[in-house]
Amino acid sequence: MKIGYLRVSTKTQRPDRQINGLKDLCDRLYVETLSAIAKNRPVFDKVLRKLKRGDTLFVWDLDRAFRSTEDALYHEKNLRKRGIKFHAMNFDIETDTADGKYSYVVTAAAAERERKKISERTIEGLKAAVKRGQRLGRPPKMTKAQVLSAIRKLEAKEATIAELAALNGVHPWTLTRSIRRLEATTNS
Repeated sequence: MKIGYLRVSTKTQRPDRQINGLKDLCDRLYVETLSAIAKNRPVFDKVLRKLKRGDTLFVWDLDRAFRSTEDALYHEKNLRKRGIKFHAMNFDIETDTADGKYSYVVTAAAAERERKKISERTIEGLKAAVKRGQRLGRPPKMTKAQVLSAIRKLEAKEATIAELAALNGVHPWTLTRSIRRLEATTNS
């Protein structure tokens, strides 16, 4: 049996490219929607359990199935021991030949390097944005003017936190955090 394993990281990503590449080659396709860093991959584990001697596991990209070079080598070795072939389509790698095995190791290492470089560039970009004074994350629910107004009303005992929160359309805890955040920036 020829089984295809496909993975996308988020629900907004579509596996169409992988499906189109594997549908004519495989008897069954299994799609998983899960980040590669997730500890448990139930669909991947199910696919590994279903595979029998003589079967072939197809993936479109190595990074769709494996998290690291070590992970790729571990699974390829276990599949081979079980008499299961492995085929990565985007690099046309079949691991049952010497050249195929060599290409597999190099490609797995290159895929891991690329994932790490993407992560490094993302972190560098976030740090640069913070240095430029850009605020990361969701925008605040309250403006600075709203928070200052709430502080004045609280100090004058004109209203309670709950009343001011309701007036501004936020939860009391949001107002409290906003006040603390503003005080922290003015005290530093």
